[in-house]
Amino acid sequence: MFISWRFPVLVLLGIGPVLLRPADSTVWAWLVLVTLAAAVDVWLAPARSALHVVRRPVGRTRQGDAGSTTLGLTNTGRRTVRGVVRDAWQPSAGASDNRHRLQLAPAASTEVTTGLRPTRRGDLQADRVTVRTLGPLGLAGRQGAIEVPGTLRVLPAFPSIRHLPSRLARLRELDGRAAVRVRGQGTEFDSLREYVSGDDVRSVDWRASARSRSVVVRTWQPERDRRLVLVLDTGRTSAGRVDDAPRLDAAMDAALLLATLATRAGDRVSFVAGDLGVRSQLQGSHRRDGVENLQDAMAGLQPVLVETNWRRLVGAVDTLGRQRALVVLLTALEPSAIQSGLLPLVGPLTARHRVLLASVRDPEIDRLARERGDAQATYAAAAAEQAGTQRDSTARLLSTLGVEVLDADADDLPVRLADHYLALKAKGLL
Repeated sequence: MFISWRFPVLVLLGIGPVLLRPADSTVWAWLVLVTLAAAVDVWLAPARSALHVVRRPVGRTRQGDAGSTTLGLTNTGRRTVRGVVRDAWQPSAGASDNRHRLQLAPAASTEVTTGLRPTRRGDLQADRVTVRTLGPLGLAGRQGAIEVPGTLRVLPAFPSIRHLPSRLARLRELDGRAAVRVRGQGTEFDSLREYVSGDDVRSVDWRASARSRSVVVRTWQPERDRRLVLVLDTGRTSAGRVDDAPRLDAAMDAALLLATLATRAGDRVSFVAGDLGVRSQLQGSHRRDGVENLQDAMAGLQPVLVETNWRRLVGAVDTLGRQRALVVLLTALEPSAIQSGLLPLVGPLTARHRVLLASVRDPEIDRLARERGDAQATYAAAAAEQAGTQRDSTARLLSTLGVEVLDADADDLPVRLADHYLALKAKGLL
């Protein structure tokens, strides 16, 4: 049971009778009277079981975006249900305005909606629905909790989607001027046409020319149906916070923009994520829902404070197929982690694939390196410069081994990664 605000107000109103007849018996008589009134109110209040509660399908939303959940309420009892319904969720779901006043006549139904704004990815669960039903006097009532399961699927935030239209326009521009004169790596046959001055004689199709009255040449276009493999590091380095958000979130944002662009270009996008072991894996396909599947695969991933086992992740890349692919390693450019875990595997990986390492750079390091206000700031600047020098050295070492390196801030990395992909497409290197 519970008491409403009217109960203490009614108790305070007993001051009047006490002033009129000052005695202990008056006080006790008033308290007994109020208590009996509250007890009768509780007895007359509808039972919690009189209210049938169901949850409508919750669906999905993105981290930080607004969502909602709806409860369907039906009064199955014989008395009007007055009270409050509270729809509780775990704190990271960001439930707001989740207390709903209720007045339902017998056999009547209604719906109440609770706003959600999740602050973390994954499957967020509803807690309980608490029902308070008031008696006819409004002094007290009954309270009980109902288990009404609900799951909100929270997908990764995708702020870089605002850059997608401009990159798709560049992709269409590439497709519009895709025919090239000379065959090269990453090209496929497009069509036959008559020879014009300036065409490379190596492109002449002699068999077709023999059946024609003029010399015929072949034209080529950048090959479609290429493979892109995204490898997401969820180990220790992905837990570092950059601009008040985990580095993993920024890496996911960059991966989603690149995957969306590659899917629109007709390429197959595969995905591997892990730390000590493989946490999630997707085989590339031509289905249009590939990006949606990728978001679902990312939704439940969280940083794990362990060193990444790159041997297992690289082994997972091999299981996705032997065809040459663009392998994008989304990990931090941290010298100790790279040199001890990834570096020994770079040679065999670059022999089979084109490899690109995309790292989220922490702008705090650059800020510390510029400050010289006092002795403490100077020491911090020296440490920051040393860290930057080690990162640059590691990047050069990876480059000599055939790995392209992109090291950019969280806001710039998705755009630079997408532009690098388009540049490879334009040159026929993918």
